[in-house]
Amino acid sequence: MSVQDANVKKSKPLQGVVTSDKMDKAGVCTVERMVRHTRYGKYVKRRTKIMFHDEKNQCKVGDSVLIIPSRPHSARKRFDLLKVVETAKA
Repeated sequence: MSVQDANVKKSKPLQGVVTSDKMDKAGVCTVERMVRHTRYGKYVKRRTKIMFHDEKNQCKVGDSVLIIPSRPHSARKRFDLLKVVETAKA
């Protein structure tokens, strides 16, 4: 392993559900996470909408996908589609 490889940040892929696929080579997915409430200690769901680059237009609304951070493709697209985990039920 070279020095340059050691400096590359390895980030974990995020899993989400596709909410929009109306754009060409792009999509929007919603990623849910559980956050502990500061005062009450109860775990609360938080959602984040993330735009991602889909080169082959292979995902549809309702699909479960893995996305990974990448170079900026546009003003809001900062993620790439890694793979489609589960297709939506028709």
